[in-house]
Amino acid sequence: MSAEAPAPSPVLPRPRPPVAKSNRAQIIIFTMLTLFLSAITVVGGRVWLRNSETLVFAVGDANGPEAKFAARLATVLKNNSSRLRLKIAPNPDNAKALAQFDRRAATLAILRTDAKVPARARAIAILEHDVVLVLSPGGRKIKSLIELKRKKIAVVGDGENSVNFVRSALEISDSPDAAQRVQQPPPKTPLDKLFASGFAAVVVIEHASKIIKDKTYEQYAKRAGGFTLNAIDEAKALARKYPAISEETVSTGMLSSSPAIPDDDVDTIGLEWLLVAQSWMPATTAAELARIVYENKSELALDDGFASKIEPAATDKDAFIVAHQGAAEYINDDTKSFMDRYSDVMYLGAAALSIIGSIFAAIFTKITRVAPEKASELAGRVLDIGERVEHTTCAEHLDELQDELEAILRGAVIGLRDGIVSSDGLDTFKLGYELVRDEIALRRDYLKRHPPAVDDNLVVVKTANG
Repeated sequence: MSAEAPAPSPVLPRPRPPVAKSNRAQIIIFTMLTLFLSAITVVGGRVWLRNSETLVFAVGDANGPEAKFAARLATVLKNNSSRLRLKIAPNPDNAKALAQFDRRAATLAILRTDAKVPARARAIAILEHDVVLVLSPGGRKIKSLIELKRKKIAVVGDGENSVNFVRSALEISDSPDAAQRVQQPPPKTPLDKLFASGFAAVVVIEHASKIIKDKTYEQYAKRAGGFTLNAIDEAKALARKYPAISEETVSTGMLSSSPAIPDDDVDTIGLEWLLVAQSWMPATTAAELARIVYENKSELALDDGFASKIEPAATDKDAFIVAHQGAAEYINDDTKSFMDRYSDVMYLGAAALSIIGSIFAAIFTKITRVAPEKASELAGRVLDIGERVEHTTCAEHLDELQDELEAILRGAVIGLRDGIVSSDGLDTFKLGYELVRDEIALRRDYLKRHPPAVDDNLVVVKTANG
């Protein structure tokens, strides 16, 4: 009997080789790390360049023009996406607001030039003019300041400040007799009642913008007797003697159109309302603030007319309140362009992002064996456009550069979608694109304000100093 054949050994299942993990997770991880670190660099650079800055604006009474203007300015800064922000600090009156400014507890304030001017105050803009009107009853003219000093005077204006200003300008002593001759009547007392009560002259100190809108002068002029507006022929001498005083002109028909009062331009004196900043405010901050103020005049004007004709601050070195360096640079058009100021930072930022991208690309290639394409040439092309922007002289050239920039952006988006362009270096491209886009906008705004065909000579603002 033959031996039984041994049973075949059972075939054991072959051990399954370990499945190779997909490198998709690695690709995502390294892409995220690259973008994360690049984003930190970009955000840090942008925060350093455009970090928001809060300015403390000291104001007086909440219903006064200073507080209302500050509120308007805060809204304008917000609407214009400015990096500047306002914190409004209310005070019982403007004198206390200026005291807060003098203590360096506020960055901005508004003052009338007859106020006690803080030593570190520097002018940003002239917001308003106060005009001095010397009125007498009927056709009785007052020929000179000497004659005016002898009369009983009612002062209509900003409280005790205006009374003190008149006494100082007329050089009237503080004797009891002087106090009787220069008085402040109750608010809103009609002119005819003031004349009827024994005042031989009424000195009105009021905003020029408000005087133009005030129809009460025309109503008084039509009544029996009317009034006379007297010139101050010594206006130039007073302005030289007292730097706070400015020479002003009451133009024909300013008080009344029918009858025309005055019937010809009349010389007088006045005071200025100034927006002032601390001397230590950075020049770039003051220049941006000045730009916002000058380019948004209509939005800053109050309903009663205050600040309806904002003027550049006097940039002369002998001005009563010297213009802030940053405001003077903007007024004189000496501010640096965006590329001038930030080109070094932009190139350093681009170099830093390029290094970060290269390092992660090398690590990514070594681990995943995937060699991504680099897109650094896109940032180079964008920066080349930025260098050409500052040499453009017309809107048409800017439009061409804008189209070229957008074409590069469209190409980058399509390349990312199709895999032709790697995400490495994308933040470098984004930073360059945003910087050049902002430069085009700034250059376009500059060309609007300075058309090539228009003479760019400065307009010198007439101030209190002769």
